[in-house]
Amino acid sequence: MFIMYAIGKAYGIPFIVNTIGKAYDNVFTAGMKKVPVCSMDKEKYMINFNEMKGFISDMDGVLYHGNTLLPGVKEFVQWLQEEGKEYLFLTNNSGLTRRELKQKLERMGLDVPEERFYTSALATAAFLKEQSPGCSVYAIGEAGLLNALYDAGITMNDVNPDYVVVGEGRTYSLETVTRATNLVLNGAKLIGANTDVSGPTEDGISPACGALIAPIEIATGQKAYFCGKPNPLMMRKGLRILNCHSGEAVMIGDRMDTDVISGLESGMSTVLVLSGISDEETVKQYAYRPSIVLNGVGDIVKKAKEDLG
Repeated sequence: MFIMYAIGKAYGIPFIVNTIGKAYDNVFTAGMKKVPVCSMDKEKYMINFNEMKGFISDMDGVLYHGNTLLPGVKEFVQWLQEEGKEYLFLTNNSGLTRRELKQKLERMGLDVPEERFYTSALATAAFLKEQSPGCSVYAIGEAGLLNALYDAGITMNDVNPDYVVVGEGRTYSLETVTRATNLVLNGAKLIGANTDVSGPTEDGISPACGALIAPIEIATGQKAYFCGKPNPLMMRKGLRILNCHSGEAVMIGDRMDTDVISGLESGMSTVLVLSGISDEETVKQYAYRPSIVLNGVGDIVKKAKEDLG
């Protein structure tokens, strides 16, 4: 049947192509179970959250938009703490330090210890420290990135650095991009904190690292190496911090292209929340699916309580 189909395609015989093509569709879809992407009241749950030991959650678009806490987040954090779950807030945003993230959540009424945060800035600094101890960099970014690099023993160098490192930040300008471009052309290796091209804000979205580093890639013809999600190095670090096996852990995020794929490829159960970037139409564009799609993290608590009866 396949040979006949190939002949039909090669010689443009519509009858053969259409007839055999439909037969193939019937064969391949007959045994497939559709997994609906819908709200909690319609979907059969695929995760028992009460049985899970560790929870790794994104922040932007999951916990908050800008400085606005999202619905259900307080209940979610309270549930994690009361149930004794191991949890980590793991963000691709490289701009803030752990202490600043703690203080940001405090202003929103949440008490989360500093050690419960891990950022793409910390992942980038750890990668460079392992790859090239004592190296120098030209960095475009905010305090979160710069402090992480300094703490890893990495120095700043705008003349002949080993690396050009780009994160998010207000220091981004035509001047800094021009300098970074020429440093890469002179031999510096290009590193990005994360691949996110945008991030949710209170007013919509803002360009993120993936978008900010693109002009340097285009101008130099060099592709950056990205250290944040979905790089498995960051996910493995998160699991080590939690002292948790991937089969006992859940990855929660609002992006199919970073959060869901990073959890999936790390062997974790995955939750896509519709409170940030991705929506139900976005899910249909990918060959992979999250374990479950929820409106927000508050639904995790509702589902956990329902499972207990």
